[in-house]
Amino acid sequence: MDRLASYGSDPFDKPSCKGCASTLKEPYIKCAECGPPPFLVCLQCFTRGFEYKTHQSDHKYEIMTSDFPVLDPSWTAQEEVGLLEAVMDCGFGNWQDVANQLRTKSKEECESHYMKHFINNPLFSSTLLSLKQMEEARTADTAIPFRPTGDDPPRPTFDSLLSRDMAGYMPARADFMEEFDNYAEWDLRDIDFVDDDSDVLHALKITVVDIYHSRLKERQRRKKIIRDHGLISLRKFQMLERRYPKEVQDMYDAMRRFARVLGPTEHDKFIESHALEFELRREIARLQEYRRVGIQTFCSAKVYDRLKRSREEERKKRIMLSEVLQYIQDSNACQQWLHKQAAIDAGLNPVVAAISSSAAGRRSAPPLNLTGLPGTDKLNEKEKELCQVVRLVPGAYLEYKAALANECRRQGGLRLAQARALIKIDVNKTRKIYDFLIREGYINKA
Repeated sequence: MDRLASYGSDPFDKPSCKGCASTLKEPYIKCAECGPPPFLVCLQCFTRGFEYKTHQSDHKYEIMTSDFPVLDPSWTAQEEVGLLEAVMDCGFGNWQDVANQLRTKSKEECESHYMKHFINNPLFSSTLLSLKQMEEARTADTAIPFRPTGDDPPRPTFDSLLSRDMAGYMPARADFMEEFDNYAEWDLRDIDFVDDDSDVLHALKITVVDIYHSRLKERQRRKKIIRDHGLISLRKFQMLERRYPKEVQDMYDAMRRFARVLGPTEHDKFIESHALEFELRREIARLQEYRRVGIQTFCSAKVYDRLKRSREEERKKRIMLSEVLQYIQDSNACQQWLHKQAAIDAGLNPVVAAISSSAAGRRSAPPLNLTGLPGTDKLNEKEKELCQVVRLVPGAYLEYKAALANECRRQGGLRLAQARALIKIDVNKTRKIYDFLIREGYINKA
């Protein structure tokens, strides 16, 4: 035996034997000539003369044990480590649980020893203070102080409207609820690097890790593009897009795929320049129109624009008259045209008047022809008549009928409001279907 030592710098390491792969229990043997990493074997493998790769049985060795006092003569180093592990596992103050886990000391002994040597010990206090001062001095020039801002980032709840609008983005964490390539980490869950791996297997594991790193880089790249270009809030992005004319919006939609190549500022400059070009072309076309008709001053251009608008209104009137003449035999169409004319003469919006007049003289739509439609053979005569009047295909009617009948059986009755909540169609059609099923006895009123 060359010397007596304790294993490693981390008291929570639990090494395994290179020979039998069992967890080492003190005392065990450490080769003084092999490593790093340290070559450790248990006493049984050491007595058999275990050799592995470059390790030989005649190498110098050290006996590793912690059966010696450190802070208190009645406490060994192994018990000190066990006490620290028990406090970490059970929590500070739960001394009965700490003593049960340590097994060799009582509750009072654990509490007094911990308070004396780890809490009230000036040696540890000064050591911790010096370590803190060294860390602050090391990071004084590189650390960026955190200054809280007045604006707290939004924290939308899961599956809320705001969360859906933001595509599941969590601003407080700068992450998405479901990331790109969300299951990339699954390929690493079973990978474990051990010293017994062959060179080919080790290289294969390194390649898998490199592939995972490339997938993480792609995830970060996509996330950066989304943040830089303001694509997280889709509604806000659409509102900004509507600032441009229709032609520029189409070009904007086509050029969106190139935004990942350009930066956000360059891409916005590109779009703005095309929007400005479109405005200039439109203004040039308007000036060229003035020149063609012989206008040379802006005052004359205003008169021209006013007369042009009046000509457009007269043209619309002639178009309306031609439409009425096509249906001169239809009294409703004539009445509609007269209402439009009266609204125009009175300075009102003819569209509103047309809607109100059409509502007053609306003709009913012709019955639906059920010939050849799927599900027609499953209807009786009254149901066919209902589908023709309501203009509902038989397949949809049968689905609505089954849904309402099932809900009626489940609740013992059905109200009209519940029927409208079940089938999302026109409320008038729902009313007719509901009344028909009540009248024929398929469902009952609640």
